[in-house]
Amino acid sequence: MRAGELAAVRGRLEEFASEVFAPLVRRDQRAKGQLYLRGLLLDGRRKSMQPMAERLGVDHQQLQQFVTSSTWPVADVRARLAWRAVAVVHPRVWVVDDTGFPKDGTASPGVARQYSGTLGKVGNCQIGVSVHAASDTASCPLSWRLFLPQSWDGPQAAPRRAACRIPDSECHRPKWQLALDMLDELAGIGLRPAALVADTGYGANADFRHGLEDRGLAYVLQVKAEMTAHGEEAVPHQPAYSGLGPRPLPRYRTRPVSLREHVLAAGRRRGRAVTWRKGSKAAMSSHFVLLRVRLAGRRPKPAEDGTIPLLWLIAQWPEGEAEPVKYWISNLPADIPAKDLVRLAKSRWRIEHDYRELKTALGLDHFEGRSFTGWHRHVTLVSAAHLFLTEQRSSPKAPARA
Repeated sequence: MRAGELAAVRGRLEEFASEVFAPLVRRDQRAKGQLYLRGLLLDGRRKSMQPMAERLGVDHQQLQQFVTSSTWPVADVRARLAWRAVAVVHPRVWVVDDTGFPKDGTASPGVARQYSGTLGKVGNCQIGVSVHAASDTASCPLSWRLFLPQSWDGPQAAPRRAACRIPDSECHRPKWQLALDMLDELAGIGLRPAALVADTGYGANADFRHGLEDRGLAYVLQVKAEMTAHGEEAVPHQPAYSGLGPRPLPRYRTRPVSLREHVLAAGRRRGRAVTWRKGSKAAMSSHFVLLRVRLAGRRPKPAEDGTIPLLWLIAQWPEGEAEPVKYWISNLPADIPAKDLVRLAKSRWRIEHDYRELKTALGLDHFEGRSFTGWHRHVTLVSAAHLFLTEQRSSPKAPARA
């Protein structure tokens, strides 16, 4: 925002800040929270503390102290933002994903040479995992976690951990586990998704899928064509009991085949054209084959009778292609309309929209501090600025949590 545009909504910003920063008991902390939001919202190439302070006309140490060393409950602020975001967005789905934060040195918390989808290669970076609420027209982050690679665990990492003030309770956890941790935290404040979507980095992980199922969550997850499954008609066989030792468990005699093979065997004619949303220039549509399968793989979770639950297999097979180009699986009900299933599968694009705006307009990846807590505070404050902008686009008066 230009200075004049920000001045025009100053009253709304003050009202917004007073609600989301209400957990901060000290008046000066609440004032600095609002100041930081103003710095993020003002136009400028860099949204690190010194450039923001110069644009605001204040000493940058005010912002630095607020983010890195002041004591205020980031989890409480994050909870208020999540409630407010859900009320504004009216999400059809939640989206899980991660994004890279390129770095030059080795001192920032969690930095390592690791693969980043943002970079499209292995590079020196941090990785942040996030959960977003999304509808067809709006989306906002609900929570963030900084991924700590294994190189940040153990005695050899102790000096770096101390320098970044990483709590002893924080250690390497896979990205999918960080996502489940955030879903548990959000459930703890009364928020659960109607359905959850994610790309193959999460959908291809059996532990993540089982974690969602154990929590009773519906999902539509992108997966790899090589994953294996039994057909809808496959049934488990109960081997005869010899009378010695434990009774044998039911098992499938048929060999599971890849999702690609299931769809190719069904043929493209088995599918249908589906339009899932209106784009800026034309309707978004393609050809999809929808089948019911029983996912096999490393760790299927059969029922007591040995039956593996039926899931939806959604394959996008555009005209002119020799085989499908994308695959998803879903545990949504068998009677869900095809259009709704495809629409949910295609909802992940909103998180890319968020990442682009959070980085290019609000400085998500401009934090230069070396504090683990400071990183989480910065991304939370950037999420607050993003939510404020989303509210202004959708409604001048967004509802707040009662």
